[in-house]
Amino acid sequence: MEQERIISISRYYGSLPGILKKYDRLARSDAFKGETLKECKEWKTQARERLWRLLGMEQMETCPLNAQVAEREEAEPGILRERVMIQVEPETWMPVYILIPQNAGEPKGCFLAPPGHQGAGKYSVAGLSQYGAVADAIKKFNYDYGLFLARLGYVVLCPDARGFGERRDEAFQKDEEEMFLRSTCFYLAHMAEPLGMTVAGMCAWDLMRLIDYAEERGQWRTDNLGCLGFSGGGMQTLWLAALDDRVKMAVISGYMYGYKDALLKLNGNCSCNYVPGLWKYYDCGDIGSLIAPRPLLIQSCVEDHLNGERGIANADEQVEIIRQAYRLFGAENKLIHQHCPGGHQFHKEGIKENLERVVSNNL
Repeated sequence: MEQERIISISRYYGSLPGILKKYDRLARSDAFKGETLKECKEWKTQARERLWRLLGMEQMETCPLNAQVAEREEAEPGILRERVMIQVEPETWMPVYILIPQNAGEPKGCFLAPPGHQGAGKYSVAGLSQYGAVADAIKKFNYDYGLFLARLGYVVLCPDARGFGERRDEAFQKDEEEMFLRSTCFYLAHMAEPLGMTVAGMCAWDLMRLIDYAEERGQWRTDNLGCLGFSGGGMQTLWLAALDDRVKMAVISGYMYGYKDALLKLNGNCSCNYVPGLWKYYDCGDIGSLIAPRPLLIQSCVEDHLNGERGIANADEQVEIIRQAYRLFGAENKLIHQHCPGGHQFHKEGIKENLERVVSNNL
């Protein structure tokens, strides 16, 4: 008789039920509870200081950017693509594709377009669809939003976030399609968190340095600088816009979820989402409140599995937290929440019209 190799377990005693009760007891202790604009502004200052510490931003180091233009070629008729290297910390480099419209007239402004997961970093965002794996990612997620913005007349800076594309860490530094498309956030978190840093904090820092570069280069308008990202790129947009007022308008697509449903119950998400200590103080909507009163467009797909078991209601609740801050600023018309059809993907519909409203000061 063949020996059984495992023991069948009829009942498991996992940790989630107890952790959920702790969450309900401890979470959002620093959510805004005031009623006036003055109180809201004071809370914003304090919340930013706390978030700066939670992200480990005090561990980040500044340095000269030492920017180098490594390549320059035509991405498509009317759009020049540069590959630029900038130094975001000592010995830490970030490759960036910059898409520059060449048609008559001055560009409308600048956008940062950070990448999300499963799209090979900047390659899909900048629209390099001549490569099969990139083309598939673009088709699945509508990932070429950087190229989309360039076609609308914006200069678009499409960086590799840490752990993505050319910045993958040692475990994924192979020319294999699965590794090419994915990120090394898991490994990066293991390197960073024992030193008091976080993946989200490093990504936010790098985007701040990218704004420094756009300002230092001085060739394009940055007074209306925007940031647009989908999924993990939406996470980066959320953190950057919440912490840096140089972002004058933000588009967060596929990343506005209540943490309990979307990250605690769905606890297999990427390590970059998890910031030690964060849930004790804030939910996603609290962080989004720090963007008020600047123009903010949020996209939520009604069938996005990341909404969690309660579906789109989970996203709506977080947007309502943000809306309360915009009401205090008298700027509720600057917050737009789009419900989009289908599952987890970026939607181009409505982006052009809403950006034109912002640029023309109709908001």
